[in-house]
Amino acid sequence: MDDFMTPEMLTTFAGLTIAVGIIVQFTKPIIKRRFSDLGVRIYVFIISFILTMLFANSGFTAQGIVLTLINSILVCMSAMGGYEIMSDPMAQKKK
Repeated sequence: MDDFMTPEMLTTFAGLTIAVGIIVQFTKPIIKRRFSDLGVRIYVFIISFILTMLFANSGFTAQGIVLTLINSILVCMSAMGGYEIMSDPMAQKKK
């Protein structure tokens, strides 16, 4: 990849997933100080939803909003690691 992130890249599934992963990994230490793992997962979804609404919006009809929500969930799960969420959704890290 020779270019920086562009708006065109953010209209793709891979581009959104990479952007969410970068944003979350950069800001996660701040979030983890105040919230549990569940809070971090909600934070990832919020970032996914915002970016999907901005760059891959399917319209403001009921159908478009539901589709954008579903796409946001897919991006969120991919950015966090879908296997971890699907296999053990209530995982607690031991400290």
